[in-house]
Amino acid sequence: MATIITITNQKGGVGKTTTAAALLCSLYERGQRVLGVDLDPQGSLSFSLGLDTENCATVYDLFKGRVTIDEAITSSHGIDLLPANILLSAAELEFNRTGRELMLRGELVRVSDRYDYIIIDTPPALNVLTVNAYVASDNLVIPMVPEILSLLGVAQIKDTINTVQECYNPKLNVLGILLNKYNARLTLNREVSEMADQIATQLNTNVFKTVIRSSIAVAEAPAHGESILSYAPNSKPAEDFQHLTSEITSLLREQKDSR
Repeated sequence: MATIITITNQKGGVGKTTTAAALLCSLYERGQRVLGVDLDPQGSLSFSLGLDTENCATVYDLFKGRVTIDEAITSSHGIDLLPANILLSAAELEFNRTGRELMLRGELVRVSDRYDYIIIDTPPALNVLTVNAYVASDNLVIPMVPEILSLLGVAQIKDTINTVQECYNPKLNVLGILLNKYNARLTLNREVSEMADQIATQLNTNVFKTVIRSSIAVAEAPAHGESILSYAPNSKPAEDFQHLTSEITSLLREQKDSR
């Protein structure tokens, strides 16, 4: 059975998609069987991995019952992906039936034994799509940038996590908070880092030891349909994401051993 990890923060621009794409590629390079799930109507993860989402089945078609999950999964750069496009923006209005929070979990159960890791990218909102991701997941990774508004976004996630744990998924775990676009030389970055530690304590988790440094290559990579790891493998962020992957897999092994 796959370990399912959701990358989440209701604040936009914190590097959720960059993180999801980098983890998928890093795990794939290490010989792991991976599936990416794009739950953002902007289709950023799909675009970042080189897919044309206007000409393939998407998670919207899956939720509408038009295709099976096998028909919806496509491959790019050797990585399996359940893509998304703008049609998914209607989810809040269209998917209003009882049990709508369980749509994704019900589908992923069908393919979970084929993969080692399933990585879910979420929209910058706490809506039915985000809740679906939380209900389906084992662990959350929360990226944030060293800004006060980003920090507030992390704090507001707490209520949603608590609700999902109480009503749908008691095993949901916050694996860690990830500091993205980080520059240790800036005073604000250091101050926000300290505040992130406090919020991590409230979420019963930690801030990852790995921080992701800034680079223009991170912004350039999606335009080439690649993750930062394949586009600029020698860049500082690529190096950081490799370290992050090692840190995450180590934490998951510890988590498994403690059960």
